[in-house]
Amino acid sequence: MTKRAEIRDFAKPQKPKAFYTIARYMIVMETTIQVSGELRKALSNRKVAPQESYESVIWDLLEDGRELSEETKREMAEARKQIKEGKFKTLAQVKKELGL
Repeated sequence: MTKRAEIRDFAKPQKPKAFYTIARYMIVMETTIQVSGELRKALSNRKVAPQESYESVIWDLLEDGRELSEETKREMAEARKQIKEGKFKTLAQVKKELGL
C-alpha cells in the first residue's frame, strides 16, 4: 500500500466503537439500592452540602474506613516530630507575615 493510499484509508470516517462500548458499560453499572428510612436519614445528615449525592457520601464513608498508607503514616510521624521541635508557625503568625 502506498503512502497516499494509507492516508486516504485513514481519512475515512471511523465509527468511535470504544466510546459506545464505554457508554454502554456506564449505563449498565448504574443501579438502585434499597435502604431503610433511618439509613437514608443518617446518610442525608452526613452530606456536606444538600446537593451532594448519596454515592459521594457512601464513598467518603468507605474511604474513612481504609487503613492509612505507610507513606501517610510516615508523613504524620514527621509532622508530629516537627511540631515537638517547634518547627511550625501558627495561623496568627502566618497572617501577620502576610499582612492579613
